[in-house]
Amino acid sequence: MKPAPFTYHRAASAKEAVDMLAAAGDEGSVLAGGQSLVPLMNFRVAQPAHLVDINYVDELDYIRVDDGWLAIGARTRQAALERSKDVARAAPLLSEAIRSVAHPPVRHRGTVVGSLVHADPAAELPACVLALDGELVLSGPNGERRVPAREFFTGPLMTAKEAGELVTEVRVPASNGNGHGGHALVEFSRRHADFAVAGAAVAGDAIALFGVSDTPVRAASAERLLAEDESATTADVAAAATDGLKPNDDVHGGADYRRRVARACVERALTRAGNGGGAS
Repeated sequence: MKPAPFTYHRAASAKEAVDMLAAAGDEGSVLAGGQSLVPLMNFRVAQPAHLVDINYVDELDYIRVDDGWLAIGARTRQAALERSKDVARAAPLLSEAIRSVAHPPVRHRGTVVGSLVHADPAAELPACVLALDGELVLSGPNGERRVPAREFFTGPLMTAKEAGELVTEVRVPASNGNGHGGHALVEFSRRHADFAVAGAAVAGDAIALFGVSDTPVRAASAERLLAEDESATTADVAAAATDGLKPNDDVHGGADYRRRVARACVERALTRAGNGGGAS
């Protein structure tokens, strides 16, 4: 299929991109990697009247550690996370998890921020940024604002980004948590690189689940149990993380099945985090 007609705009700077998006209002979308947007446009699920291309905005292509934060620019490719020593040191959960995202050709083109803005509830990166207490930096006609990941994801493919705004950066604290320490991402999918039926990201005492709700979710009760009760087993924490979840039914599994898969993922992620981390 072919996309609906649209007007193409090529931005040369972040400011120019914001100006273009502000002029487009509700009818504008950003083209970065295009790995999610272009298929949606081809199926006419998304029909932006104006497409703002930021692929020529070099100032948005960076990974840097500054003032205790790991910052990743809006044009930074997912593959760059795999190669970055800064990411491996400052946020090893991201370094490990990115290898579970799609396939190498997709990661070569797709952007980190693009995956976050796409906000698929079964995607790995939104859950990881949520577990790491990250934040998104948004620039718009009224200036810049920062939105915690806890508030950024509002529904399936929906975020707190407003019309005319450009997400210029994602930031996570440059540490791997404390307390129990360790990190891990464990997910279950029908085939490698498919979106997860369910999954869990663990960073220190933080636990985020994906594929089990309309957004990635933090398992607050399980986190409290993990932090406060030294006698709690991984099975106890996993049960606390998944009790009360109400996943949607679809062709990949019913709600009860997804809860059981999520529970197993949490238990395995906690075990691997205790052993120094790793992704699966």
